[in-house]
Amino acid sequence: MDILPALLTGIALGSIYGLIALGFHITASVCGAVNFAQGSSAMLGAVLLWMLAQAGWPVPIAVGGAVLTCGAYGLIVEHAAIRPFLARKSDAWLMATVALGLVCDNGMMLIFGAEPRSLASPLTLSSIRLGGMDLGIYPLHLLIPIVMLALATGIDLFRLRTLHGVAMLGVAQNRDAAAIMGIPVGRVIAAAFALSSALAGIAGMLVAPLSHVETGMGVVLGLKAFAVAILGGLGSAWGIVFAALLFGLVEALVTLGIGSGFTQIVTFMLVIVVLAVRPDGLLGRAQVRKV
Repeated sequence: MDILPALLTGIALGSIYGLIALGFHITASVCGAVNFAQGSSAMLGAVLLWMLAQAGWPVPIAVGGAVLTCGAYGLIVEHAAIRPFLARKSDAWLMATVALGLVCDNGMMLIFGAEPRSLASPLTLSSIRLGGMDLGIYPLHLLIPIVMLALATGIDLFRLRTLHGVAMLGVAQNRDAAAIMGIPVGRVIAAAFALSSALAGIAGMLVAPLSHVETGMGVVLGLKAFAVAILGGLGSAWGIVFAALLFGLVEALVTLGIGSGFTQIVTFMLVIVVLAVRPDGLLGRAQVRKV
């Protein structure tokens, strides 16, 4: 009877990785660069929500404030660690985003402290019961994958049905042509990083009540999210969603079957095996490079 809660927990955790990984997809699609400070954005969302809740802010306002702050952090990352290097056609943005993430993590540790804190939520006060049987999961476990699927669908609709979304697609396909057509390329790329960081912040806020809030939580979340993005195909949003659910389920089954000590070994071996067979990810497609 332990398998159902394990599977639902795995789906929930996989959805957290998926939300963060969708941010990698958005920025990579628009400008070819990814924000390796995404894990820090997830940590920032969780820490800010805890701090605002402790200050007595109503939950909806605290959530909105944390999301906006994470979006602003994404703008800072783009302006300071992405734009200068893209302008010089340099790949040094990779190390610059890692460094900026470390600055954020350590800066928040000075403010928040190193001790893990718990974040209370009405969605984790009591577990779900079915027919008098305790399923061992909270309503939040069911909400998280719904949020991921809703946001993934919303991003798709935004890109296909709105003027700003079409502009983003234009920049993704050809930045020079988009600029000639009057699309503000710089602002579109900045918006992509803001959206990417906001998604990670939402993920951090969702996972916080299920674990603990701490300034080091983003490191593992960001690493697993990037593995999910590569596994699903960095250019495929729905490939990432599928890979996220698969990754979470494998984690849960390995933990249940042979113990948590083998979880990272098996899941990352899975990533290596899949990429050996499909280098562009499960649903990714090989890019055609013009010469």
